[in-house]
Amino acid sequence: MGKILVTGAAGFIGSHLCQRLVAQGRQVVGLDNFDPFYDPAVKRRNLEQLLTDESFELIEGDIRDAGCVASILARAPVDAIVHLAAKAGVRPSIADPTGYMDVNINGTVVMLEAAKKFNVEKFIFASSSSVYGNTPKVPFAETDNVDYPISPYAATKKAGELICHTYSHLYGLKMTCLRFFTVYGPRQRPDLAIHKFARLIEAGKPIPVYGDGSMRRDFTYIDDIIDGVVAAIDRCAGYEIYNLGESRPVRLDVLIAELEKALGKTAIIDRQPEQPGDVFQTYADVSKAVRCLGYHPKTQFTDGLARFVHWLRNESSYDNGYVTQQLQSMTYGKRDSQSETRDGRTNQTKPAGPRSR
Repeated sequence: MGKILVTGAAGFIGSHLCQRLVAQGRQVVGLDNFDPFYDPAVKRRNLEQLLTDESFELIEGDIRDAGCVASILARAPVDAIVHLAAKAGVRPSIADPTGYMDVNINGTVVMLEAAKKFNVEKFIFASSSSVYGNTPKVPFAETDNVDYPISPYAATKKAGELICHTYSHLYGLKMTCLRFFTVYGPRQRPDLAIHKFARLIEAGKPIPVYGDGSMRRDFTYIDDIIDGVVAAIDRCAGYEIYNLGESRPVRLDVLIAELEKALGKTAIIDRQPEQPGDVFQTYADVSKAVRCLGYHPKTQFTDGLARFVHWLRNESSYDNGYVTQQLQSMTYGKRDSQSETRDGRTNQTKPAGPRSR
């Protein structure tokens, strides 16, 4: 196989994918605009080891810039595009729906147009479990109705799948859409629950728990996700959608208890109301991916958490306090809130400033 273009290459999933592909001896071009949704220096560290490898090239640019994308594809043949770049996050999308539509829909169309123009054989689109909304049927199967997303982010991912189908139908592009289920592990985005909770628990600060802790997420370890993405590249044909998950949902309160064990510390719980856009549960039916991609997630949740904590405590920015401070500013509203340890003691926390990125 020739070169592979990975958009969002400096992010959590993108950097792991680029590492895996290069380790397999493949030529990889990574495209990333280093959006300041979180500290771009963190993303640059994600790629540090790859930048010295001749099999990897990093290009800083925006997926909405058709000229930039065309210049990459015009230089040398690209056999596959793995389109991971997007504005991520359910809650931020409610505050900025226009920005999410611009990047996630318009940016995807730019990538598809370029794939058509330069005869890219395979296109892998990163979708999300959020497209399933609050459907009560579990586990979620690819054949389920996904016409009722409950956040702008989820709507953009559903729209992306539809646009991909259109290009596959009109132009014969081999197209695979991957619905990722709550990916975690080393380099996880700092705004996501496991990373955010772990840093705040380590710092002895309250963690925000929305609702009663009964919501469930199908946490999936990064190595298992990358196995699925690589298989999707190798087996891309026609138009297909696959769930990539663990198929073993974990309650939020169980996650917190397991994090406490892994960290050896007790969490201080800041109870907050359920948030608009949050689904109650995610639960992947992965039987299609098992059958067609040979996908077999292997990482037990407790093992994955242990690996994440090991990475966190050895990560270079861990002791500088920057990320923890940023998480506090992202977490709390302007109201006073009451926090509690898991043994029931309560603490009063002061109101913090407005949410920031």
